[in-house]
Amino acid sequence: MTQQPVATSNKLDAAVLKVAGVVVLGAIMSILDVTVVSVAIPTFMREFDASYARVAWTMTGYTLALATVIPLSGWAADRFGTKRLYMTALALFTIGSGLCATADTIGELISYRVLQGLGGGMLMPLGMTIMTRAAGPHRIGRLMAVLGIPMLLGPIGGPILGGWLIDTASWHWIFLINLPIGAIALVYAQLALPKDNPEPSESFDFLGMLMLSPGLALFLYGVSSLPEAGTIAETKVWLPGLVGAVLVVAFVLYSFRPRHPLVDLRLFANRNLTIATVTLVVFIVAFMGAGLLFPSYFLQVRGESTLTAGLLMAPQGIGAMLTMPIAGMLADRVPVGRTVPFALLFIAAGFFTFTQLDADTSYWLLCGSLFVMGLGMGATMMPIMTSALKTLNAQEVARGSTLVNILQQIGGSVGAAVMSVLLTSELNGSRPIPGLTDPSGKEVTQAGLAIAAQQEPELLKQFPVPPELIERGLDFAASSFASVFWVAFVLVLLTFIPAALLPRRRQPQLDGQQPEQPATPVGIH
Repeated sequence: MTQQPVATSNKLDAAVLKVAGVVVLGAIMSILDVTVVSVAIPTFMREFDASYARVAWTMTGYTLALATVIPLSGWAADRFGTKRLYMTALALFTIGSGLCATADTIGELISYRVLQGLGGGMLMPLGMTIMTRAAGPHRIGRLMAVLGIPMLLGPIGGPILGGWLIDTASWHWIFLINLPIGAIALVYAQLALPKDNPEPSESFDFLGMLMLSPGLALFLYGVSSLPEAGTIAETKVWLPGLVGAVLVVAFVLYSFRPRHPLVDLRLFANRNLTIATVTLVVFIVAFMGAGLLFPSYFLQVRGESTLTAGLLMAPQGIGAMLTMPIAGMLADRVPVGRTVPFALLFIAAGFFTFTQLDADTSYWLLCGSLFVMGLGMGATMMPIMTSALKTLNAQEVARGSTLVNILQQIGGSVGAAVMSVLLTSELNGSRPIPGLTDPSGKEVTQAGLAIAAQQEPELLKQFPVPPELIERGLDFAASSFASVFWVAFVLVLLTFIPAALLPRRRQPQLDGQQPEQPATPVGIH
């Protein structure tokens, strides 16, 4: 196989752009799918008659599956070849999407979302590998600008697209839309991606994977079962929670033994990586967890359509789109310790508005707050990730990137589970309406009826109650959302503690790093 001459120009030629097109298509599917589903949660609650905590597993299961395959993708790419593996990931994601649309129960939907996540988790890291090989390391910056398109458009377009599809067709179409895109991407990948020669790679830590992934899933399942069970003494709460915690602790103790562990915790000996990672995880738990609640408030308390809820979420994505490119440029020139705390102030200011929610808070105020939060988010995540990887040498960057990616997904999963548990617990505290029960014989609460009536006004014909009771129910629901946002707000404030320890001076380059090359890019889901 003849070696391609090294390009002297920084411009992206047609051959590289052709490969980039495949990767962008895959990234659009993977990233849009996370944000599209966020506006569908109340629809799933109604369609499958499930609690918020249960339905949130459609997001939690997906992100846990992402975390499972991220470390596998690097090893498998060397072992089986990037083209073959990328097309397998595309096929898995597309098949998973089709199956999601056929789900009859919430359990089936969660299972199919896990299958989707197994494919989606490999698309971004594999796509970055393919693009870097196609263009060479000296053009990674320009390639990341191309890949940044779906990263920036996802938070804006996802909720709007999801809302429009649910309103005009049905929830099934938020998954069915991936089928034609996936089919086109598979044909495009077959034609555009260069053949590669797989080579034997370092051994994969299967034992570590068997401990960490089930451990996290079991622990989060136990936590998520708490609101429905009502007590920690229930077997379905404490047993999976305890087994999961034991498996995670066992993994932590074991991970220092193998030469190539699933997650290399030895990298935490690097102070800068540790501080940046702690900052990132605390931030992700707060921001990603609470992020699922924003559209739910518009849908459940304000009674908006899913399309309107998606449009109301757009200011957050617009804010991030404005600051992310600027933050990317500054990350190479200004120490992150000088920029990230300033960006966190924007996020804290935006979050504070949501701690004051009631049933008729001004949309101008809420959309303005989402825009301010978006400005902060765009200037926070990528600089922290850059800081985490900047002081690692060339041999450590790949393992550091894997570590940061996995902890990011775990943080998102924990945040989604914890915030959904808190919201369900708060809503469960609403007063029951005397004499009213649902078809299953369960007491109907003021907040429960008020939320249901916002989506289906005809319910008030079946349950005739005074209008002031519905108003009290909506006020209680808004107060429940505000209580959960207080938790997220406090977590954002806690992020300032590790952020204050981020590097405030330019760091010297370590041996093995090439000064003109950026650190290995990290995908955002």
